[in-house]
Amino acid sequence: MRWEDREQSDNVEDRRSSGGLGGNFSGGGRGMPSMGTIMFLWPLVKPLLKTKFGWAIIGMGAVAYFSGFNPLSAITKGGSPSIVNQKADDKQARFISTVLHDTEEVWKSIYKEHGSTYREPKMVIYRGSTTSGCGHASAQMGPFYCPADEKVYLDLGFFDELAKKHNASGDFAQAYVLAHEIGHHIQNMEGTLNKVQKMKQQVRGEKDANKLQVRVELQADCYAGVWAHHAHKRFNILEKGDIEEALRAASAIGDDTLQKQAQGYVVPDAFTHGSSEQRVTWFKKGITSGDIKTCNTGL
Repeated sequence: MRWEDREQSDNVEDRRSSGGLGGNFSGGGRGMPSMGTIMFLWPLVKPLLKTKFGWAIIGMGAVAYFSGFNPLSAITKGGSPSIVNQKADDKQARFISTVLHDTEEVWKSIYKEHGSTYREPKMVIYRGSTTSGCGHASAQMGPFYCPADEKVYLDLGFFDELAKKHNASGDFAQAYVLAHEIGHHIQNMEGTLNKVQKMKQQVRGEKDANKLQVRVELQADCYAGVWAHHAHKRFNILEKGDIEEALRAASAIGDDTLQKQAQGYVVPDAFTHGSSEQRVTWFKKGITSGDIKTCNTGL
């Protein structure tokens, strides 16, 4: 996917450093470390305060930290990027911010054509865990959209899992994931999410509620395809193999595929996102037509 040296979105909350050990993809140094970080480091810092040499180490560390280099990441445990991969992590943040900008431009244009105004959502990038308007967010949950605060929550570690665990690597596979979540924002703006929530309260049993949720997710896949169609026309983003990356990702996170991996068999009544075939089909509909009218999944 062609994305380097293009405009990034301003609607990004970078919480990778909420634990004090994350990155800053804007490249302009760091803010003050969080109270959690200070408490974590205090047992290490306290002995250094007793000697001049210790104070010198603290001073050098502070200068390095506020210059944008993270001298502490060598001692982090889990989740947070290390010194070795910090540049890669920052590049990942810049990439996904660029994709977010592309979604903004495309959906603003589509809404303008229909005589309406697109309301830009925020994207929160983090590693490990954070809080959202919909409750606790963690890496185990995967990316999600919260209609309560109109934000997409994205643990960058999910992309590592997508590549290693689900064999769905590639930058456009990652772009598809974000575009799908933005699809939920479109549904929120259109009132679809509220409508489905009311419908769920009227149906009997989890089986019927799941069927409604599948329709929601497949429509978001279709919206992701619509975005890709227009983004390529506008920014010439697609390179050879990109569409295959997105289709492979859509297939890899289909309910039937995930159930087979987890338990060895498939339970269709428990589907909440759709089968691999369904997800691929609806993404194809969107990217082929570029028309949101083709994304009618019966909601």
